[in-house]
Amino acid sequence: MTLYVLLKRVNRSAASAMVVFAAIGAGITMLNAVFEYEGMRIASGAVNLAAVGDANSGSLAVLMIDAQHYGLLIASIFMGLWLVPLGYLAYKSGWFPKALGVVLIVGGACYIVDMLAAFLTPGLGRAIHGYVAILPTVAEISMLVYLLVSASRPQRGTGSLPMRRKR
Repeated sequence: MTLYVLLKRVNRSAASAMVVFAAIGAGITMLNAVFEYEGMRIASGAVNLAAVGDANSGSLAVLMIDAQHYGLLIASIFMGLWLVPLGYLAYKSGWFPKALGVVLIVGGACYIVDMLAAFLTPGLGRAIHGYVAILPTVAEISMLVYLLVSASRPQRGTGSLPMRRKR
């Protein structure tokens, strides 16, 4: 939401899309924690599955963990999509280096490529995941570091930290 407040002056639609994509991705990720938790409960015997039978409880646990895995792949769509409007806003705003905006957009595209490879060709997806995940990681960490460093620098000529502008 802070990025939205900062960047909505650049393009309100892109800033709104950024927030919506991030919120959907975070929501799906949290929901997938439920599948992982339930899969662990089934595997550990914490749930009474007498009606299903012992032979099928292992299959049910694997199903829950698989649902969690594929749910995280779906969440990665939105984790990649939120980087695209963020990169666009960073590029257009003039407050960030243009290269950072480009890296964020390309990082978002890499998320999508990684997810498509994992769904469509799982063998290729596993083979390229380590390489394709590098750029989005660099992009997100670079944005975080830039925000932390630029927020801690005093404004030129004032000798104080940046303050919120009055409207």
